Amino acid sequence: MSFSQDIDDEYEKFIRRMNPPRVVIDNEYCKNATVIQVDSANEHGILLEVVQVLTDLNLIITKAYISSDGGWFMDVFNVTDQDGNKITDEGVMDYIHKSLGPDACFTSSVRRSVGVKLSMDHTSIELIGSDRPGLLSEVSAVLTHLKCNVVNAEVWTHNTRAASVMQVTDEKTGGAITDPERLSMIKKLLCNVLKGSNKSREAKTVVSDEVTHTERRLHQMMFADRDYDRPCAEASGEKQRPDVNVVNWHDRDYSVVTIRCKDRPKLLFDTVCTLTDMQYVVFHGYVDAEGPEAHQEYCIRHVDGSPVKSDAERQRLVQCLEAAIERRVSEGLKLELCTTDRVGLLSDVTRIFRENSLTVTRAEVTTRSGKAVNTFYVRDSSGYPVDAKIIDSIRQAIGQTILKVKGSPEEANQAPQESPSRFLFGSLFKSRSFCNFGVVRSYS
Repeated sequence: MSFSQDIDDEYEKFIRRMNPPRVVIDNEYCKNATVIQVDSANEHGILLEVVQVLTDLNLIITKAYISSDGGWFMDVFNVTDQDGNKITDEGVMDYIHKSLGPDACFTSSVRRSVGVKLSMDHTSIELIGSDRPGLLSEVSAVLTHLKCNVVNAEVWTHNTRAASVMQVTDEKTGGAITDPERLSMIKKLLCNVLKGSNKSREAKTVVSDEVTHTERRLHQMMFADRDYDRPCAEASGEKQRPDVNVVNWHDRDYSVVTIRCKDRPKLLFDTVCTLTDMQYVVFHGYVDAEGPEAHQEYCIRHVDGSPVKSDAERQRLVQCLEAAIERRVSEGLKLELCTTDRVGLLSDVTRIFRENSLTVTRAEVTTRSGKAVNTFYVRDSSGYPVDAKIIDSIRQAIGQTILKVKGSPEEANQAPQESPSRFLFGSLFKSRSFCNFGVVRSYS
């Protein structure tokens, strides 16, 4: 760590000692949600830090009010659990207090939000390359051949690109892989798989003993890979995209971002993560996700204090937010697997998918107390609707009780319907009371 970084950290600790964060969790004010209010000294990245803590607890954020103009930060969230109930678990509430309150004030927020630390429990592998049918099967087969067990992994695909962060262990020791020659071989073979026959786009493999926040890292990887760039033909295509607009509010020297799209879990994290990584600061914001459609409005400036300066910057911001929203969209049929973990399990399951002409569009692989709990979103690799008979055949091969189907092939093949409603720019600036949050703020 550099001397200047030490000085910055000490200054941050001093500021937090003088202005300790305050977290209030209220189950009385709102009838159908828990209200969480976070007040603290303002610093770049703190909004992402708060949203990340709530999102990692799998809480659903139905409303949010954001204000960080000046040196103070105040956020208010209406949240529920996955079943739509208020938060009553004392362990969860205690974790929120410890993660966001005064007890958390002596760790650099930048490192906390990125979440980088060394691990002896596993080796982290980052992969990015051109997507193609069977890619996850090929990658997991290579890892099995190299006697690596995949204990956790997340796989995203978007705009012909695929990215993954995997945590693997040594088959013999059950811990991290430390042999430099073996690590070099893993990196070389995986990079060859990622390249395939596509020589026009770069493939990249990184092997390390660092732990990062997986979902934020995936956003950073795909952003750096420019997955937001679209061919002209695709840009003018018929695929329904999120409604993202950016205009300048000249009286206040802000740029105003409005987003309207179908709601889904972790949507707020994805948009705030992208704004933060693009070096924008949210000064005011309002989020409403109580219905099937989510509405988000943000007043932003670049970290240098300027609003969006050009049409090119505006277009890039719109494209990047669209990509951030689309990366986690769950396209395809959802399959859930739960069984005793073993080396080669992921390779065997994805091989069966590939042999039955199914491609994985997104995957979450976790290991809990020796149990593999995996979720796959699959589609027919030829673009045809998923055949229910193929799914039955796959379940027979893997095990009817091990692999379960969520929804039906018919539902997975349906195209999403566009909502007729619109989110009009300017609603953030109309004089209004935020009664749902127990606070009153007006803009004129």
